[in-house]
Order: sequence, then structure tokens, then C-alpha cells
Amino acid sequence: MGTSRMFRIFVVLGSAFMILLIIIYWDDVGASHLYLHTPVSPGPKIPHPPPKQRPQTSRPPSFLSDIDAFVNQFLEPGTGEPTDPAPADTGNQSDKAEERYVPRREWKIHLTPVAAELRERQEHRRKLLQEMCTNDSVSFPGKNRSFDDIPNKELDHLIVDDRHGIIYCYVPKVACSNWKRIMIILSESLLHDGVPQRDPLAIPRDLVHNSSMHFTFNKFWKRYGKFARHLMKVKLKKYTKFLFVRDPFVRLISAYRNKFELRNEDFYRRFAQVMLRRYANQPTPPATVDEAFAVGIHPSFSHFIQYLLDPQTEKEMPFNEHWRQVYRLCHPCQIQYDFVGHLESAEEDAEHLLRQLRVDNVVEFPTSHRNLTASSWEADWFNTVPVEVRRELYKLYEPDFRLFGYERPDSLLNE
Repeated sequence: MGTSRMFRIFVVLGSAFMILLIIIYWDDVGASHLYLHTPVSPGPKIPHPPPKQRPQTSRPPSFLSDIDAFVNQFLEPGTGEPTDPAPADTGNQSDKAEERYVPRREWKIHLTPVAAELRERQEHRRKLLQEMCTNDSVSFPGKNRSFDDIPNKELDHLIVDDRHGIIYCYVPKVACSNWKRIMIILSESLLHDGVPQRDPLAIPRDLVHNSSMHFTFNKFWKRYGKFARHLMKVKLKKYTKFLFVRDPFVRLISAYRNKFELRNEDFYRRFAQVMLRRYANQPTPPATVDEAFAVGIHPSFSHFIQYLLDPQTEKEMPFNEHWRQVYRLCHPCQIQYDFVGHLESAEEDAEHLLRQLRVDNVVEFPTSHRNLTASSWEADWFNTVPVEVRRELYKLYEPDFRLFGYERPDSLLNE
């Protein structure tokens, strides 16, 4: 009995002694140091500083304090391509695509240089943008603000492709559906049979305009937090930036045809009913677009122009993206675009751009036989719009005319 009792006492004392040793050891080396000696899964070796160098009152600057260095460690020099996958985006399939990535074909070898005419065209458009942004005769809201002053919500049209180092500012009614398809192909954010989709025209329209398919600047805050704005500026400096534009008045005609001459329930309720009540003597317009079309009621092009010029319109909400000015969508005086395409020369410009981006072996710009709005139709469309109203409309869109090299439509404004 005595031996057994002594044995139990020794066990208790021994256990207490071991616990004391563990506490002393743990307090000396730190929990994190002890944990690093027992890894759960294999990974890169992470050097840690000697315990004596641990700060007592404040943490030393980490590598994140130099955000350029942080970004550069993920980019191949001169290419803008990430060396590692981007952080997971729950609304995007790119991570799955990364696991099943199909290597791209060899880059095309171009035996002939890009035509001098095309290079000169781009040089002229870029130079014109720079001149107009420094020319005091061209004035518009936000022209002289810095990039940091642009609200985050106004950066939602800048689509980023980190895989190829590209930033595209999309402008509705300027072939943006097909350019968005191109960006989906390049970013490999859509899978088909387990591999990235390669056919732009096979991407359904509802997915093309689904915001989860595109990583835009206004989403940087969610992913990068306080480093978001600095990261935007780093990417703007390193990546190739492009946009496509068209004659501003023709773009308005195209927007009207697409949104108000066709059955569109959303645009009917949000905009058409407002126009009918204000300008068409329709205090109680039909409740639905089908009912309106059944009795032949819809706002005229003249009503649409009245709506754009009505001060009450922007007091209620900013212009819809389909008729918002390009300078408000893409901020050309804060962002130095490397390529400015025109819809009027879309095929040549698209081929030139894809070749300049070195992705012309990966994807081709889709050609389609659409019912395009022609510039020659302007006189017919504006026939019912008084000359004074046309002049007011030109003032509203004059910055876009001058920034992107479109001639003043004197035939419409001087009658």
C-alpha cells in the first residue's frame, strides 16, 4: 500500500514538473516558433527572424509597406502576367480554370510589321487625347481632378485581365458585348467541358454582361483593401489600356433604337414611362412594355433628347451607361490609354490591337452582320429635333466629340 501511494505521488510530482518545463519553454520561444517546428502540410520554407529582433512596442514595416514591390513579386518583368494565381474570387470560375489550364499555342510569328498607317493612326489619336486634356478650351466636369479623386463607383467600366496585362474600358453601344467576350476568353473565367472557353460567340449574352464574369477596378476594394487604389495605379502603369468609341450622336441613336424601339421591360419602366409622362402627354402610360407596344405607344427620339437635356434627369440619377458620356465612363484625362479604337474602323483597329497585345493567336474579334446604326442616318433621325435643341445636345456631348477626334456636325447645327 505504501509503495503504491509513493508511486502515485511521484507521478503527480513528475507531471507537475513537466507542465512547468513546458510553460517555461513556451514562454521563452513563443507559440509561433514552436508551431513552425511541427508543420501540418508541406509548403515553402519561411525564414523567421531571431527572437531577439522581435519588436517590443510596434511592428517593423513589412514588405507590404512598399506596395510596388508587393505587386512586382507577382508579375513577370515587362509582361504584366502573374506568376501565381490571383486570390480566390467566389464569383468567378478562373480558379477552376487554372487547375485545368490548357497551354496556349505558340505565339504567331509576324513576318511583316504593322502597317505604318495603323501606327500613325494610333499615335494621332493618343496625341489628340493628350492635347485636349491640357487644352483650356475643352472643359467638362472632372477634367482636372486626379485619379485618386475619382469615386470608386465610377471605376466599374475598367475590366482587368491580369493573365495578359490588359485593361479595357467598355463603352456601351460601341461593340462592347464582343469586347467583353474577348476579355472573358483571355481571362479564362468561363469553362466549357472543363477547359477554358475559346469561342467568343459561344458565350451567351446574359453571361457576357454578368458582372461576376469580369474583374473591374471597383472590385479592388473587396480584394485588396487599403492597397486597392495604389494597386490600380500600378496596373495602369504596367498594363496595356484600351477603349473603343464612336460618333457621339450616332451612339445616342443606337441607344434609342436598342432600348426603346425594341421591347425592353426594364428600360420601359425605368425610363420610357418617365418620358411619356413628362413630354408625351401620357399621365398614365401603359403598365408594361407589351401593353404599350400593343397600342403603339413609346417615347419618340425627340422625347429621348428632351429627357437627356432635362436638368431634372441627372438630379434623380446619373445618366444610364448607354448614353453616359465616354469621358465619364473611362476618364481619359486621368488614364493614358495606349490604344483608342473607333467603331467606324472596328475591323482594322481590332486586328491591330489583338496583334499588339500578342493574343491574336488566342482569339479573333467576332464579325457579325448586325443592323448597325449608320452615320448617314443622322439627318433623318434629328429631323424632328429643333435646331436649338440639337445645339444644346452638342454642348452636352462636345467633350466626347473633341477628345476622340469626331468632327462637329455642322450640317445638323447650322440649319
